[in-house]
Amino acid sequence: MSVPEMESAQAADSTQAEDSAQAGDGAAAVPAAPPKADPWSDPRLPWYGKPQAVDILCWAAIVASGVYYWATLPLRVSLIGTHPVVAELMNGSIESIISAAAFARVGNGTLAVVLLAAIPGLMKFDILYWWAGRLWGERFIKALLGGQRADKHMARAQRAGRKFTWPAVLVSSFLPIPRAIIFVLAGWSGMRLVTFLVLDLIGVLLWAGLLAGLGYTLGHNAVVAAKTISHYSWWVTIGILVLTVLLFVRSQRQARRSPGETG
Repeated sequence: MSVPEMESAQAADSTQAEDSAQAGDGAAAVPAAPPKADPWSDPRLPWYGKPQAVDILCWAAIVASGVYYWATLPLRVSLIGTHPVVAELMNGSIESIISAAAFARVGNGTLAVVLLAAIPGLMKFDILYWWAGRLWGERFIKALLGGQRADKHMARAQRAGRKFTWPAVLVSSFLPIPRAIIFVLAGWSGMRLVTFLVLDLIGVLLWAGLLAGLGYTLGHNAVVAAKTISHYSWWVTIGILVLTVLLFVRSQRQARRSPGETG
């Protein structure tokens, strides 16, 4: 091969190398496609990863308990002044227990029936939140309370152990916080189911006994008030629903505010 031919071949090889390098740079400049987000990694969900059958069952039961509350609200209000023990069985609300005891005072029923009806009325969904605490622990607690408040309560429960959870379950009906939070903490801390049910039962009987004593003391006056509530049950129900919606909207607006706006 002559010298001009060799120079021409080298120039061609150099041109090909430059083209290959530019093509490689262009390929490197194209950003890689972002990985697809895992739909089960949503922090708003109480479980980690894809839910198991037990997760779906517990979650569905908790949702059903909420639907039950709102679906039976009109009926419970109307029963307070006519069949308070039935209303007590359905929900175990404060007004139903007081009304049932007041009716017992005027001869319609007994205090024993009032106390017995309060047990299923107050306890029927408690085990679901204990179960949720066992299944999901601190993730579910944070969903209920929010991060900072949850960390505070969980740290206290961890330090105190049963010295905190046992009395908390026992007096949960008397505390100014939702009982569900106490029950989730109890399940998360490892409280056994039998222990939880016994403590919950004692607490429910103490609470129902206090309310029944109040209703029995009020007697006829409480019966008159209960019958008045039942007479205007639909208006009372509408008022409760409107108030609940307003409070929900208000809480959502506060949650959307930035820290600068709230300060």
